[in-house]
Amino acid sequence: MTRNSLLFLASALSTSPQTGSAFAFAVGKNSFNSSTSAGINAASAATAKKSLTSRSMSVLDSFFGKKQFDAPCVMGDESIMSPKAHGTSETPVQKNLRWNCDYDTADRICNFNRHYAEYAGYWTSTTFVEEAREQHAKEGQITFYDSNTGKPLFIAPKGRDLESFLKESASHGWPSFRDEEVVWENVRCLGDGEAVSVDGTHLGHNLPDGKGNRYCINLVSVAGNPVEEK
Repeated sequence: MTRNSLLFLASALSTSPQTGSAFAFAVGKNSFNSSTSAGINAASAATAKKSLTSRSMSVLDSFFGKKQFDAPCVMGDESIMSPKAHGTSETPVQKNLRWNCDYDTADRICNFNRHYAEYAGYWTSTTFVEEAREQHAKEGQITFYDSNTGKPLFIAPKGRDLESFLKESASHGWPSFRDEEVVWENVRCLGDGEAVSVDGTHLGHNLPDGKGNRYCINLVSVAGNPVEEK
């Protein structure tokens, strides 16, 4: 079974009726749809969500275990994703995300989520491909910024042309980066393969293949605008 299949299996198990929870998240076009009974209150919703997340994480850990990925991948620890002012981050995502990425979807995936993703192919429904080709023609590369902080996270393509990057991303369903395209100053990989920013933004997962580490990343997580450092 592939790592992609295991991720989807974990999602399916975590949303099964066995959880006894009215909270269910769907990985699909309307990412993170939730179904709750009419009378559920905020406290019970938060408890259900916590239980759901814990179950999903335990399922993933039982399959993946804790790993040490080879350099240049920079490993991080769980403390990066500790609760902060806004989920796992200090701030919400930027309001004016690039490529017409949806704010609500981005904020949920970046800050209140550890394993779920925008639906496969979401990035092709945005203006990304067209704008990426235009930017690449002018500058030779595209910089992808943290949707929360505006820090650079990935620069692509490197070691390949743009069409190769787009082709690989299309074949997997999400923007897919290689080691040399990661800005390691701002990105970490956790032991279960979760890719995160140093500020607590959930980005996606490292799903290695025959070519090495492959970082399968949500476009909504890297659609920020650059922010000048103070």
